[in-house]
Amino acid sequence: MTSPILTARSGLARRLYGPAGWLAILVAVLVAFLLFPVLNLAVAPESPFHISAYWVTLIGKIMCYAMVAIAMDLIWGYAGILSLGHGLFFALGGYAMGMYLMRQIGRDGQYQSDMPDFMVFLDWKEFPLAWWNSDQFWWCALLVVAVPGLLAYAFGFFAFRSRVKGVYFSIITQALTYAAMLLFFRNNTGFGGNNGFTDFKRILGTPITTPETRMVLFAVTAAVLIGTLLLARTIVTSKLGRILTAIRDAEQRVMFCGYNPVHYKLFIWVVSAMICGLAGALYVPQVGIINPGEMSPANSIEIAIWVAVGGRGTLVGAVLGAFLVNGGKSFLTQQFPEYWFYFLGLIFILSTLFLPNGVVGLVKSWRKK
Repeated sequence: MTSPILTARSGLARRLYGPAGWLAILVAVLVAFLLFPVLNLAVAPESPFHISAYWVTLIGKIMCYAMVAIAMDLIWGYAGILSLGHGLFFALGGYAMGMYLMRQIGRDGQYQSDMPDFMVFLDWKEFPLAWWNSDQFWWCALLVVAVPGLLAYAFGFFAFRSRVKGVYFSIITQALTYAAMLLFFRNNTGFGGNNGFTDFKRILGTPITTPETRMVLFAVTAAVLIGTLLLARTIVTSKLGRILTAIRDAEQRVMFCGYNPVHYKLFIWVVSAMICGLAGALYVPQVGIINPGEMSPANSIEIAIWVAVGGRGTLVGAVLGAFLVNGGKSFLTQQFPEYWFYFLGLIFILSTLFLPNGVVGLVKSWRKK
């Protein structure tokens, strides 16, 4: 007799993806947890099959961006909420993790003090209140999702109740991000001012720059990315996801059916912000720096471009768009550093004119033909 639990799990698996989708996830798992570690750690650097630390860091960084793209697709692709401020939530998660990493430096800094070098330089005598318990990993891990989530809840509660939507909502989110960036640029906030946090030494007592640590961070990021994708897919294929899609297409009709759109929009908005915070926390130890530049409006606009290029309302397209755009950015900023933003604008214009459904939509149309 088949167990009800196994039957439910099997039904959920079929609802999320078909055989081809699960095969793609299996391939991604094998690449992230088997191929990359072996080629990076076990293969000699002189071998043509060796994967260097540069590529490990680059792919790890793009996977963090892919998580942010999924978060954006949840609110824009499925709920019709275009945010131009998701870079703020990403940066807040990065700063929360950065505080812990700064405390892990200990007395290995330039001034050999228990306080970060920038605080010693500015003649701070004690840690500000925001740094309370920041030497504890569990506390900073909680802040990674709690701070973006609470800020998103407070902002979304008033915005959605006031029925702010469309371009007005986008402008307000961008203004919020810009205001936060200006605040973090100030030295008296206790977050490093213009320089932010950098020169990390350890994480959980382990040297952060060793190949083994970098590969662990890479694997953890891959696992969280896959988990985020499955969580998002679970949401959008549920009744909640159908209501969100209905709100996107005809919010007034949803209200006439007895649903309150505010609750659903607020829920997915907060979930999206928390995913961004988690992505920021994984980004910082791999890249080695976090500063207010991550909150710039241009960064938040780029997030929307990733989703548009990959395919809005597909989730997989958001991941694909993040890899395509950031992979191209990595190449073009080396070859044509002064013209990257022109290429970015051209990509967005071309995708809007000729790929309204993104790369995933193009592939689907080819398959139908």
